[in-house]
Amino acid sequence: MGIEQEIEVKEARVRGFLDEAGYDALVLTTQANFAWMTGGGDNHVVLASETGATAIVVTREARYVVTTTIEAERVMTEEIAAPGYELHTVEWFAPGGVAAKIEELTRGLRVASDTGIAGSRMEAARIAALRWSLTPEEVEKYRRLGPEVERCVSGVCRGLTPGVSEDEIAGRLAESLLFGGMAPMVLLVGADERIERYRHPINTDKKAKRAAMAVVCARRWGLIVSCTRLVHFGPVPDELRRKHDAVVRVDAALNLSTKVGRPLGEVLRAGHKAYADAGFGDEWRRHHQGGATGYATRDIIATPDEQRAVQAHQAFAWNPSITGTKSEDTVLVTETGLEWLSASRDWPMVEAAFEGETVEREDILVL
Repeated sequence: MGIEQEIEVKEARVRGFLDEAGYDALVLTTQANFAWMTGGGDNHVVLASETGATAIVVTREARYVVTTTIEAERVMTEEIAAPGYELHTVEWFAPGGVAAKIEELTRGLRVASDTGIAGSRMEAARIAALRWSLTPEEVEKYRRLGPEVERCVSGVCRGLTPGVSEDEIAGRLAESLLFGGMAPMVLLVGADERIERYRHPINTDKKAKRAAMAVVCARRWGLIVSCTRLVHFGPVPDELRRKHDAVVRVDAALNLSTKVGRPLGEVLRAGHKAYADAGFGDEWRRHHQGGATGYATRDIIATPDEQRAVQAHQAFAWNPSITGTKSEDTVLVTETGLEWLSASRDWPMVEAAFEGETVEREDILVL
């Protein structure tokens, strides 16, 4: 499938949504939805902003790119790969900006959007669901992206030495990812007791003496790969060994339970049981366990009562944690099983079993 066919599939989904929901037009402004609709285009200027500087408008008969004159040439040259988009621009100082132009283009229409721009009806959740089952082109991109993210993270981790600061580790990770054309959407680094105290250790100037944990969600083509790796300087203490062996069993339970058609709440309950069986029954309460991913770091964070089901060709990133350790990779769900997108190729592994199946999961790297 080429880019034009990929866009045709997505347009069909959009127009199916318009028919089902009774709208005449759909406006997409977030970075995630722009990337999805354009087959990997990028509309950001401010990386930390959910919305971008360029919008896509899809009606029953046409599709528009709406942006400022600042962005127009670059966007149409570098971000819009498929033909058939009609460009509409506004001056950067024009009253109402892009929103006013969208309102002009859709006047008299029933309009849905992902942010409520220009008086449209916000349908963010229903729009996000259009992205979840990946096209063959997106699957191929993920197959390329997963190993690249893993290579960056494991490469940085292998080069760590006692005394390196969390800030320096984060800097090395960001450099490696950005140099490879990937943007770090989440970057967490913890050292020593901060791994034990905080599930989200934002990097500080603390120096690692015993251990370090690197957590990354990296984006390219709009798609996001998440993974976590841990290193220990010297032999792993017995208690940490016990915890990590337990957390990879939970990881195996969550991932191997992720089957097409199964409600996410049911998958999560398999993880709860694995926590309890390992002697850590309450640890799941201390941090979410992850869930569906793709064009968002988490499209769905699984909860015990979540009834939305796993789809074919959907990506997941489960991230079970037990105080002091964690296990996380990104997988693709297919009708025949899991495809591990970010699994390590050159890292110590440990076997973990669930209901008769055995998988290899990342161990703690001893340096």
